[in-house]
Amino acid sequence: MQDIEKIYKEYSTTVYKYLFCLTQNKEFSEDLTQETFAVAVEDIKKFRGECKLSVWLCQIAKHIWYKELKKKKKNANVSFEEIKEDVLYDETLEEKICAKEKKLNFFKSMQKLDEKSREVMYLRMVGNLSYEEIGEILGKTSNWSRVTFYRAKQKIREESKNEK
Repeated sequence: MQDIEKIYKEYSTTVYKYLFCLTQNKEFSEDLTQETFAVAVEDIKKFRGECKLSVWLCQIAKHIWYKELKKKKKNANVSFEEIKEDVLYDETLEEKICAKEKKLNFFKSMQKLDEKSREVMYLRMVGNLSYEEIGEILGKTSNWSRVTFYRAKQKIREESKNEK
């Protein structure tokens, strides 16, 4: 029991930060962090030690997050109020459409990246994590994270130049 508490104290912040990068929601990230450790306690015997414990926990967290996304997607009903709030008048409709189109193109470009590059981009840009933290989460070095981010950024820039 003490080992589980020690693991939780040592890695809960890392798992929470990782999930917050993915969800951008404090409460949801906290819930998913708790669920991650509940699953980890049940499956600790499956941990083979081939990677860092933090990497294993983040992989569990990612799979739990994917499950939650699938559940939410099935139950998604967009209300009129949500749509109305989305079209606020501080920007013109044209500006919003252009911004959404740029954002959409950016994420389409990111989807063309390999999984690790895409994950590094999300953690760095959305989560504002350092290269060292990204390396720790993904079981790599900070230098690997830095180089992967730079190369992914270059690929996206190249793609956007080709689209124009």
